[in-house]
Amino acid sequence: MSEQEIRVPELGGADEVEVVEVLVKAGDKVNAEDPLLEVESDKATVELPAPASGTIQRIDAKVGDKLKEGDLVGTMTAEEGGGDEEAAAEAEEAPEPEQPEQEAPEPEPEKTEPEKKPSPQPQPEPSTPPPAETGEAAASGGAQVHAGPAVRKIAREFGADLTQVQGSGPKGRILKEDVQDWVKRQLQSGGGAPASGAGIPGVELPDFTKFGEIERQPMNKIQKLTATGMQRSWLNVPHVTQFEKADITDLEAFRKGHKAEGESRGVKMTLLPFLMKACAYVLQAYPQFKASLDMQNQEFIHKHYCHIGMAVDTPNGLVVPVIRDVDQKSIWQLAEEAQTLSGKARDKKLTNDDMSGACFTITSLGGIGGTAFTPIVNTPEVAILGVSKAATEPVWDGSAFQPRLMLPLSLSYDHRAINGADAARFTTLLSRVLGDLRELVM
Repeated sequence: MSEQEIRVPELGGADEVEVVEVLVKAGDKVNAEDPLLEVESDKATVELPAPASGTIQRIDAKVGDKLKEGDLVGTMTAEEGGGDEEAAAEAEEAPEPEQPEQEAPEPEPEKTEPEKKPSPQPQPEPSTPPPAETGEAAASGGAQVHAGPAVRKIAREFGADLTQVQGSGPKGRILKEDVQDWVKRQLQSGGGAPASGAGIPGVELPDFTKFGEIERQPMNKIQKLTATGMQRSWLNVPHVTQFEKADITDLEAFRKGHKAEGESRGVKMTLLPFLMKACAYVLQAYPQFKASLDMQNQEFIHKHYCHIGMAVDTPNGLVVPVIRDVDQKSIWQLAEEAQTLSGKARDKKLTNDDMSGACFTITSLGGIGGTAFTPIVNTPEVAILGVSKAATEPVWDGSAFQPRLMLPLSLSYDHRAINGADAARFTTLLSRVLGDLRELVM
């Protein structure tokens, strides 16, 4: 038997996680990989496993604590042979990345913002502050702030002056939550943030208790992140929505004709795989719809891959798992992956990798109802397809009205990157492909 530290393992790209449940206590016997803590990252809840088999000596972490990779959360008495000495050695070295404040921060996992890459212009003099810090330093007479690239990106989008934000991280490092709290206080005080539309007046709430009984319920992390992300996208992106209808009468007949085969495969064949495959085809024809804008460097980022996100409604909030290389997969493969990811989303088992890398998103309300809606672009993507409930309508075939199953489509796009004519071309081609799947083999 030997004493072994329990440390936070590699977090799959997350900056930090929050403890939402402690699953063991001192004296409990556990096996290797048994869950010890349930923690919540940006958009998923995961379990922190036991590094070995043995007995828990103590657990220092408690609900609400925020942990980073390598943090010590407790100790245990490991059974002989049950521990991994090499892993334990790595865990002991984990805290080492906490370097002096003058060192550059480690890269943040979110790569939506280009790292301060060299521009074609001549290099600035050594005395010139780096591009990401110039505005902040100027505002404070050269004061240095300690924040990672992802935090700086959020600060720019909200128009937050990092020199005025009090950091709550190690050695005063500024975290995302610090920026969000600062913006919230500015809006509530009426001061407003200076840029990116974040300086709009805040909404002052009345005392609702004067009208009747109320109950306050805290937002969970997914709901907070969704609210922040949606507001950020709406304030920064000039949205336009293009509407279209697709005749899916033949597609539905084809889909239902393969229902029995789907049951034998253990796969539920829904409309979504066909939508994804059709979108991948149209994205190949109009690749600007899967690009991203880098306004800081005045560049378009064109992606030579086709990863599509699918919005999933769960009891805990909206999440968007991603299916990769949609253009290279069959309808059956897409149906199987969509089913697997939807299950993981509802069970709160999605990882950060499951939800990253999308260049286009599909959000469907067809199973619920509605005739049309205007989805918000999932920045840094430049377009999102909304799908409403299909309905049988009379369609003129040149000589008579025929009953056809029509699917409403709503394409919202970033007007900085896409013009209206191309949006109309996109939805027209998408409608044609959904109306006749033979287009996919042309």
